[in-house]
Amino acid sequence: MSDEAIVREKLDQVPAILEGQGVDVWLTFVHETAVTPDPCIELIVGTNCTWQSAFLLSRSGERIAIVGRFDAPGLEAIGGYSDVRVYDESVRPALLEALEQLNPGTIALNYSASDPAADGLTHGMWLVLQETLAGTPYADRLMSSAHVVAALRGRKTPGEIERIRAAIAETEEIFALVSAQMAPGLKETEIAAIFHDEVARRGLVTAWEPGQCPAVDAGPEKSVGHTGPTELQTGPGMLVHTDFGVVKDSYCSDLQRMWYLLDEGESEPPEEVTAAWNAVWASMDAGAAVLRPGVQGHEVDAAARARLVAAGYDEPMHALGHQLGRSVHDGGTILAPLWDRYGDAPRGLVEENQVFTLEYGAPVPRRGFVALEEDVLVTADGIEWLSTPQRELWLVG
Repeated sequence: MSDEAIVREKLDQVPAILEGQGVDVWLTFVHETAVTPDPCIELIVGTNCTWQSAFLLSRSGERIAIVGRFDAPGLEAIGGYSDVRVYDESVRPALLEALEQLNPGTIALNYSASDPAADGLTHGMWLVLQETLAGTPYADRLMSSAHVVAALRGRKTPGEIERIRAAIAETEEIFALVSAQMAPGLKETEIAAIFHDEVARRGLVTAWEPGQCPAVDAGPEKSVGHTGPTELQTGPGMLVHTDFGVVKDSYCSDLQRMWYLLDEGESEPPEEVTAAWNAVWASMDAGAAVLRPGVQGHEVDAAARARLVAAGYDEPMHALGHQLGRSVHDGGTILAPLWDRYGDAPRGLVEENQVFTLEYGAPVPRRGFVALEEDVLVTADGIEWLSTPQRELWLVG
């Protein structure tokens, strides 16, 4: 399926979402998008705009795009907007005319304190909009589009799910190639180089900045987090953890995988490693059992968190999972505790066809850290594992 077809799929979803949210018109109002990109542009436009542009989508199905004259041909080629209006000197008269035509009672704008994917309206464009609407009835009809954007990004279309599956498949193949070369004595940077060489060979890019993708964490000296590989060297008796994903056809994967380097005389991991492994999987399975349409994100996290703490491990200082799609952190509902830093996102409802990660971990003294991450699709009555769960620790030696 082409990128243009994905945009048309997403646009087709909008009227039902607006109806469900009680929104009459959703307005995306942008600067030059290559410089200040609104995350919604990739979903509902599919091309960059150089001049100030306005995209109005209504609950009754109207799709009005107001763009500079020289941006119109690229937008028309995508075929998502039946009404493309061009301007030369100012976007404001055309925007006011469109609003008068639609006469919406509510106008949703892309701002949010909780969801970065719904926070694309810049302060400058907000000022332009205020000036444009001053003295009109529409100035008092503005609201956040956070719930609209969360639903649109979250409800993956068949084309989007197909692309995520393909990205995950590429990632699992790369992990298999790395696993075949894993050995004591490799530095974290050398392990990362295997990943990067294979990403380049396949014509892909990493799902986040390549200096930290993959994360590689060897043994107990390394703190697991948002950091890159170092010159630390792997050795017998160590756990090796990696966090890695790719972008394929604009959609991401995000997986964590583990190896244990057998020490002299060992044929299986020591008891403390096995205990941590089992505890992490028990917690992730507890979360997976709760993950289904209609539950709030924090309820899923709470089930997993309680299981890990009950096993004697510290409470994780991060969420159980986030949504996955065009971005590795795709906004909307997250599977997280009700902490201030997450805002309202943990209170969001899980919906069918959302894609989430499930990721937890536990430290093992003198060995390193056990941490796993899988990608799952929410179905009508539960989940489907999109990745092949790593149920067994990969042993090297």
